This record gives sequence, structure tokens and C-alpha cells, in this order.
Amino acid sequence: MTRESKALVIVTNYGVEQDELLVPLRHLRDDGVRVDIAAVSEDDIQTLVGDKDPGETVRPTHTLGQVDAADYDLLLIPGGTVNADTLRLQEEAVGLVRAFAGTGRAVAAICHGPWLLAEAGVADGKRLTSYASLRTDLTNAGAEWTDEPLVEDDTGGWPLVTSRNPGDLGPFTQGIDAALRRPVPS
Repeated sequence: MTRESKALVIVTNYGVEQDELLVPLRHLRDDGVRVDIAAVSEDDIQTLVGDKDPGETVRPTHTLGQVDAADYDLLLIPGGTVNADTLRLQEEAVGLVRAFAGTGRAVAAICHGPWLLAEAGVADGKRLTSYASLRTDLTNAGAEWTDEPLVEDDTGGWPLVTSRNPGDLGPFTQGIDAALRRPVPS
């Protein structure tokens, strides 16, 4: 990583897939990256396992409205069907995605997380992957969808890292590491 890297994770307070939040979070923190978690409210985040079983609870560091994209090098969007579907209705979350893409900062999204890219209007022209059920939505948003464990795309002036599901977390964290090694626009 270059200098002190900073990452922002955005989630709702209920329904984020446990491992898609915690595995990258712990990986980044173990590598010395400062990671903040912004949620809809200041309440604890209830993760789920497999979209149904309660997982660990996590304390957010901020709400979505309290963070500024300019303070971070990478935006991480974990999945979980409920999380992603609810998150794309949050204007602050949509605005953060647009701000990262608009300033050339890296975005990493896994599983259902790329739904937010479609909602923010930044998927057009990007090559990406996601949970298979999002294929039509992302294709309709102008993306080139592919079924691979990791897809990295630099077109459009901003790096995007995507993976399909929790089984791809190894390649996904490697893609995040590569994105953080790139120079961050000033």
C-alpha cells in the first residue's frame, strides 16, 4: 500500500453478508489500512449468513451522511441481498459511489453490491461481475457482465474491482490490494 491508505465501507444496519463485510475489513486492517464503516444509522450493524441466519454485529464508525469521499482511497460495497437492495435506496450511498467514480477513486463491490453501481449510473461501459441474479440489471445499466471470480476494470477513469460471492473473497481481497497500490488522484 502507498502511504497510509484509507478505505470506506458502506452498508445498511441490517442484512449485509457477514463474510463479505468482515473478511475484507479484517484483511485491510491487518495490512495497516485505516478502514471506516458508514451505515445508515449509528445503530449496530446486524450481519447475516446466507441472507437468513444472524451473524456477528458490528459497530459503524460513521453514518453515510457523515463521510466525504475525498477522505478515502477506496470504497468497499459488500453484498447481502437485503443490504444491497436497501443501500441503493439511500441517496447518501448513491452519492458516495458517484463521488468515488467521478474523482477516479477505486470502488470494490462483491455479490449483490454492484446493484449500487447500476443505481448510481456508473456501471455503463464497465466490465464487471456480481451474483448471477444481477446479470440482467447490470447489463441493462450498460455493463459488460462476466462470470469470473475477480474482474478488474480501469475504463472510464476509475478502477473497479468486482467478485461474485463469498467463495471469491480470496481473489477479491487481492484485487482490493492491487487497487490500493495505484496512485490516488488528488
